[in-house]
Amino acid sequence: MMEIVAVDIGGTHARFALAQVEGGRVLDLAHETVLKCAEHASLQTAWEAFAVTVGRPLPRAAGIAVACPVTGEVLQMTNNPWIIRPGMIREKLSLDHYVLINDFGAVGHAVAQLGPEHFRPICGPTEPLPTAGVISILGPGTGLGVAMLVRGKAGAQVIETEGGHVDFAPLDVIEDAILARLRARYRRVSIERVVSGPGLANIYGALADIEGRAIASLDDKVLWPQALAGADSLAVSALDRLCMSLGSVAGDIALAQGAQGVVIGGGVGLRIADHLPRSGFAQRFRAKGRFEQRMASIPVHLITHPQPGLFGAAAAYAANDKG
Repeated sequence: MMEIVAVDIGGTHARFALAQVEGGRVLDLAHETVLKCAEHASLQTAWEAFAVTVGRPLPRAAGIAVACPVTGEVLQMTNNPWIIRPGMIREKLSLDHYVLINDFGAVGHAVAQLGPEHFRPICGPTEPLPTAGVISILGPGTGLGVAMLVRGKAGAQVIETEGGHVDFAPLDVIEDAILARLRARYRRVSIERVVSGPGLANIYGALADIEGRAIASLDDKVLWPQALAGADSLAVSALDRLCMSLGSVAGDIALAQGAQGVVIGGGVGLRIADHLPRSGFAQRFRAKGRFEQRMASIPVHLITHPQPGLFGAAAAYAANDKG
């Protein structure tokens, strides 16, 4: 059995935990430490802050998940000002071995190892996820992460993607208005401008424009509690629209990847767990014309593990421990 550090770096938070791995699997994941990225200058300073909380030298091995493509000599976080140089990780973090993986690639590794007790059916058949074939994985958080898990006779393979950056495709006049408003701000509008934590404020602003309302704030951190509590009817409408759009894009990704199952993850996914089954998510997921019957046969589950990114970072190390 080996102790490692599991790290999950998102757009807003960096999460750290010690983990025990053996035989390609995660045996234990300790309690997490959550640090705000905005309060630390770099991964190295956040790592040092975590070491202080542990109170002893950290293990010299790590599984590190980051919210950006893992390519090139310099990694620029998509929604986070940190810059990570993979060639400097061993020196900066005093590591002998590490695995660096995209954050939703890490969630893919978590899906590959976690048991059925960590998944909650959202729509489609309530049966467990398939043990063979493709499972599409996506989840809204600060952005929208997308990956795929391919299960076969040779084992499980996780494929990282940047599917959250495909174009937003409106399906009715309200979404036409959302697109027009966002195009004026961003020129190109990706799906994560709508289906993400900040996406709630983007939708809310567009709905306010449609109704000619003067709104005091577009802070998504204020809007989310109001939407979930039903305290603001326009925020509730924005949340419903976000869930519908999530259903649309989940269906599109399942079709594009040839999926036999779909998993919804991400921090926002957990927040809307109770809302999703009552929203228009399922109808939009199925609404794929001639493929509607096929879409209805695909089990869609929500991952309920509290830290799939951290677990997955440890799982990626366990599966790919090559130094």
